[in-house]
Amino acid sequence: MSGGAALRAALSLGRPLRVAGVHDALSALVAQRCGFDAAWASGLGVAAVNGMPDANVLTMSEVCDATRVISQATPMPVISDCDTGFGEVRNLRRSVAEFERGGAAAVCIEDKLYPKRNSFRPGQELLDPYEFAMKVRVAKETQLDPDFMVFARVESLIAGVGMEDALLRAGLYAEAGADAIVIHSKAETATEVTEFSRHWQERSPQVPLVAIPTTYHRTTIEELTASGIAIVIYANQAIRASVRAMESALRGIVDAGTSSEIEDELVPVGALFELTGEDLIDRLDQRFLADTEDARARQPGE
Repeated sequence: MSGGAALRAALSLGRPLRVAGVHDALSALVAQRCGFDAAWASGLGVAAVNGMPDANVLTMSEVCDATRVISQATPMPVISDCDTGFGEVRNLRRSVAEFERGGAAAVCIEDKLYPKRNSFRPGQELLDPYEFAMKVRVAKETQLDPDFMVFARVESLIAGVGMEDALLRAGLYAEAGADAIVIHSKAETATEVTEFSRHWQERSPQVPLVAIPTTYHRTTIEELTASGIAIVIYANQAIRASVRAMESALRGIVDAGTSSEIEDELVPVGALFELTGEDLIDRLDQRFLADTEDARARQPGE
């Protein structure tokens, strides 16, 4: 089963799809172990682990390589945050092909001008909605796997241009073939998102809605689902948690002159071995040696 087919199958179950923002293979393995349904190859996270701002500084190939590594590490379907599609239609066309080949179940593109700014930064500029709808159409025409999905991210509420603009854009993108609509908001409550969802259920309930509760984090998955949201993405919590944990540990070593003060806060080295499959390597080595000895024993005259 392809990643796209797995993602569609999970959506068909009728329960909220919980998606973890990840930035590398290790964070994807942790998300899988914690019970998430899918992974979001976070643009912010991938940029951050490369020491870069989330501002289209990384190339398409760099983000695609990161997505490929994540996809190979986990059986969870991976949705790749492709920002604005890495440029105009010609760039988007190649991006869709590369990310599909790289194992992504879906790509998400947003309706802002290239190069984008992170949604929580000032100075948001939106692309013409009709032009972006054509980008969605090109993305859908480019995919080879019929189950591959294209998420269209509506940034109207982020840019402060209002609910009607958001609904207009979402409708155009759905008509162009978008498999899901990401309605993004930076409000401290989910009121904007739930209001949008209420209107959306009256217009195009067959196209699932996606929410990213970064700023309205007090709203639960159950509350979002009750309002009509099908997919909830915790896009950047893992990368933010990792920075806090690393800084705490490393500062503790510097302050104490030893790591003994922080050892109780760290997972044992063996936990890393377990997470990354060291026991599989041991079993493989043992089988290789045993098979080699058996083959040698079967040779005449030895």
